Amino acid sequence: MSNFINSLLYGFTNILSVGPEQPIEGQAEQEGCSGSNGEGCCKNRESTATAEQSATRAKSGCCQEESAGDACCSSSSVALDGITATTISATKREDGCCQSTTGKSSCACESASNEPVIIENLKIIFSTLTGTAKTMAKEMQDKIEANDRVTVHNVKVMDVTEYDNDNLLQETAICVFILSTYNVEGPLDWFSNWLHDLRYDFRVDRDALKKLRYAVCGLGDSAYGDEFNVAANNIDKWLGRLGATRIYPLGECDKNADQKGQFDVWSNGFVSELEDKHSLEFSPTNFAFQSDDEDDQESAGEEEGGQPDINIDENGSGDEMVDLEDMGNMASKIKAAKAKRAEEEEDFEISKAKAKRLIGTDVGNKPKTAPQAREMVSPMILKNLTKQGYKVIGSHSGVKICRWTKSALRGRGFCYKHAFYGIQSHLCMETTPSLACANKCVFCWRHHTNPVGTTWRWKVDDPQFILDGAMENHYKMIKQLKGVPGVKAERFQEAFTIRHCALSLVGEPIFYPHINEFVTKLHENNISSFLVTNAQFPDKIAEMVPVTQLYVSVDAATKDSLKKIDRPLFRDFWERFLNCLEQLSLKGQRTVYRMTLVKGHNTAEIDGYVELIRRGKPSFIEVKGVTYCGYSGASDLTMANVPFHVEVIDFCRQLVAKLDGDYEISAEHAHSCSLLIAHKDFKINGEWYTHIDYPKFFELVKSGKSFTSLDYMAKTPDWALHGHEAAGFDPNETRHYRKNRKTVVPPTIPDMTTTA
Repeated sequence: MSNFINSLLYGFTNILSVGPEQPIEGQAEQEGCSGSNGEGCCKNRESTATAEQSATRAKSGCCQEESAGDACCSSSSVALDGITATTISATKREDGCCQSTTGKSSCACESASNEPVIIENLKIIFSTLTGTAKTMAKEMQDKIEANDRVTVHNVKVMDVTEYDNDNLLQETAICVFILSTYNVEGPLDWFSNWLHDLRYDFRVDRDALKKLRYAVCGLGDSAYGDEFNVAANNIDKWLGRLGATRIYPLGECDKNADQKGQFDVWSNGFVSELEDKHSLEFSPTNFAFQSDDEDDQESAGEEEGGQPDINIDENGSGDEMVDLEDMGNMASKIKAAKAKRAEEEEDFEISKAKAKRLIGTDVGNKPKTAPQAREMVSPMILKNLTKQGYKVIGSHSGVKICRWTKSALRGRGFCYKHAFYGIQSHLCMETTPSLACANKCVFCWRHHTNPVGTTWRWKVDDPQFILDGAMENHYKMIKQLKGVPGVKAERFQEAFTIRHCALSLVGEPIFYPHINEFVTKLHENNISSFLVTNAQFPDKIAEMVPVTQLYVSVDAATKDSLKKIDRPLFRDFWERFLNCLEQLSLKGQRTVYRMTLVKGHNTAEIDGYVELIRRGKPSFIEVKGVTYCGYSGASDLTMANVPFHVEVIDFCRQLVAKLDGDYEISAEHAHSCSLLIAHKDFKINGEWYTHIDYPKFFELVKSGKSFTSLDYMAKTPDWALHGHEAAGFDPNETRHYRKNRKTVVPPTIPDMTTTA
């Protein structure tokens, strides 16, 4: 027995002493699938490839010759509405391997890639008076059974009146509810009332339905007004509040329109979602959006728009941008951040007294070596950006879901770009190919957690690699929102076709050495480009290829105030700034001054702004009140520096009055405290044309011929115009108010030039 124990101990000791297991010959080729974020295409193969192999891979976009049977594709294209778009999420499975539009895997990373998803039980529960819901339930059953990518062992269609409500508490089958809503007593009432009581009974656990996975589709008539699909909406919401996992957004089919067509779109989307086994996993997503129930705001500190609580960590870094109305619950965290910042400043002052190494030598007085290109994103920067919701791509790029994208998916309105230029936020991707910046603005949303620099000294990633990674991560974040209450199924599907790209996330996008190639690839995929620069790289602006709209941040009108607000790193920042404006006037395309008003800093410089506008001759001027992002130790801004919308209007009127009649206030978006001043070239026969004809723009770009900003303009809708009662909020959207906030009346505000 002792010999047996000794042999076991000897074997165990050998296991511990051996380093990482070495792959068997040929195994690295089979298991080496890794992409921009550790998944996807094969990594580190080029070092061993011959010139002929490299050429083959470059043409095919794959890591290995197709004959080898292990070809992981770098990108793929699918046709959407007649437009080709590089759509990673449509061509890659969640496990990172590529998949063609035909459903056949082109990557051998997983041997079982073609196996169908297996579902034990699926119940289609309908409620009907006239038989429509029952007919559609049968059609859905046929679709599921005919899908060869999904194997369901037991599909059962049943009337809600036949279903024992108490069984729902132990239900493990996937349940699809197809529910007709009428304003008369009907078969759905008993189930609806039972679920309502269950939801609001304090004795029932909040995760009572944690075993349930579900989707709801409502059939109703919009002629009923506020009662349209109200039962389906409530049931979808209550199920989520009781811990059930929503696997597909709520469907709302209108009898007053093409109800059958709407149901077909919803049911096809649901069946497609079943093909992804990860979509069927239980998820706690619903608990993060408690505040979506306007009638039951249990958590006073939750954000409007269904975003999680804001947390400021020990370094003063926030998870999300803080809305103005949510600052009350931040007081204790802000105070802690201030104390921490004071300690950091004291440590910094002490560190400055430490001895420095000799000039011309490296550490240890060795001869100084030439600097090597390094990763822009250090582990600490990566941690901070990831905590704030960024998905970092490669070594210097990032992508993030905008809160307006979440709002648009739920039919609660779009951002100011919708009112000004006709962009729908759920079709927009916010990204940047350079997280680094040459300024440290006092109103930086990210509290300066991103790197800074005046010259590019980092490694450089390929433009196609960045675009693929940005789109893939964007689609993954969109997919995570399917369980959010209120997400509209049709918009959820539309969001998987990116139409616009806002290159304004953080940092300085124009700083990226291959920005022209990146923008060109966007246009090749029929994605519009909205590029924002901080006006410190005039040569880059001069070399810039045509973009859909080119922005320059004009945050101050004098040298002293610009230094105080933007805190630029360049010593000749003012000369660079003026040169950028002059280069802007020569572009011959849609150009925009983005002006952020900070009370007490830059609101009393109207004459200076007039001179800058005459220098750059922009097509448009966006004027927006600063958004207070909470204390981080990076600036001394407070809520007193945030202007009201009426103050922004007053500033714009004073500015326009001094521009010799060349500009007028054209549009506004009161929700963003933002106005658009447009050149009169965009006012034709008394009507504004600030919107963009995007198909026309792509046609002009691909023609290779020169064109101007007036060649692709479109009419501005009445609701977006300044002075309209809608104040820039699309009337087709549903305005969402937090509890007790609907009747807030803005106060009368004194002159904007007053110092805070």
